[in-house]
This record gives sequence, C-alpha cells and structure tokens, in this order.
Amino acid sequence: MANSNGAFGLRPIAKVGQNSNSTGVSGYTQYEIASGNSNVIYQGSPVIPLSTGFIDIVGAAAGGTVGLLGAFMGCEYVSSTTGKPVFSNYWPGSGADSNHPVKAFVADDPMQLFLIATDASITNEAGARAAVFANANFSSGTSGSTTTGMSSAALAVSTINTTANLNLRIMGWQDDPENADFAAAGIGIIVRLNNNFNSPNGAIAGGTVSTTGV
Repeated sequence: MANSNGAFGLRPIAKVGQNSNSTGVSGYTQYEIASGNSNVIYQGSPVIPLSTGFIDIVGAAAGGTVGLLGAFMGCEYVSSTTGKPVFSNYWPGSGADSNHPVKAFVADDPMQLFLIATDASITNEAGARAAVFANANFSSGTSGSTTTGMSSAALAVSTINTTANLNLRIMGWQDDPENADFAAAGIGIIVRLNNNFNSPNGAIAGGTVSTTGV
C-alpha cells in the first residue's frame, strides 16, 4: 500500500541529545533575504549563507556543496503593492518593498533533527536499518509548490552511502502506521545536516548560489 506522505522538505522534529526542541518563531533564527532575490524559497527548503550576508535556497537539486545553514520556515516582508506586512510560509521571489528588510526564519541549530520523506522505495525495514548512520543527498531540493508554499525536497534513496560530503546524515526513521510501506516512496526518515554552517566543526565559508552546482 502506498504511503500517505508526499515530499515536504525538512520538518524539524527533535534535537540530538537533551536539547529542548523549541517550537514557533522563537525557536528559529532570523536572517534576511535580499528583496530583489527572484528565487522562490519554500517552507522546508534547505538554505545556505551567502557571502553578501543574505541567505538563499540551495543552488542544486541535490543540495550543492556549500555548508547548509538550515531549513527555511517562513518569512515576513512589507508588500510593495499595499505597504502592509506580509507573513508567509514561503518567499515568492518578488513583491517586497526594497525599503524594508525581508526577514527569514530558519531552523539552524546544528543539533536539529528533521523528518524528510524518501523519494523512492527503500525496499524493506532491513534496508532502512542498514541506512542508519549513512549519508544521503536531496532530490528536488530546489522545488516546491507555490499553492501550499511547501518544499518538495526529499531524501534521494539512490544516493545513500558512507560518502562524507553528502548533505544528510540518517539517524533513523519515524514509526508511522500511515507511512510504513518500505517498498514505496514516502517513508519518513530522521536526519540531521552534515557539516552545518553553524557547527563548530564546520569550517565552511559563506558561498554564492553559483558555487553550489548550478
């Protein structure tokens, strides 16, 4: 039976260790998006720091090579049409008054655990077990829906490997009766970000979208 999960990007669910998992805007860090940035950034999209001091969506569907800052959770900006504040779960790529900042909220804790759906069959429970502590990349890391505002990033099953430069570390999977068909896409995998930009061990400089593979 097919799983009920579709792809939804990165969804914060817990923290590694005994860290508290704060919810709401107070649990995220505020950054800025350049008001002229035409890239759509969806809720749950992996984002990167730019050398300009702004953030942006990753520049490659697999996630790119710049250390990930975290997962985009939403934004606030002033409409260039109405002059009123807009609160949105995604950045539409236009419509902001350039006289005001575009505030972006990012789940950026290096210890953050995320839920992400698989893009394909992982065969069976034994296959999922064998993937724990391995690494993987995204599929569709730059895509999403402007109707729901949600990212369509998923975990690319075909990339699961011990290769150190992959973007995701697999920590387990979610026990969910509605998404328990390992032979179908949509298994909820628990991951953390490898080489997080904010990690004290992550010696990675801010990048540009062009350095991530586009």
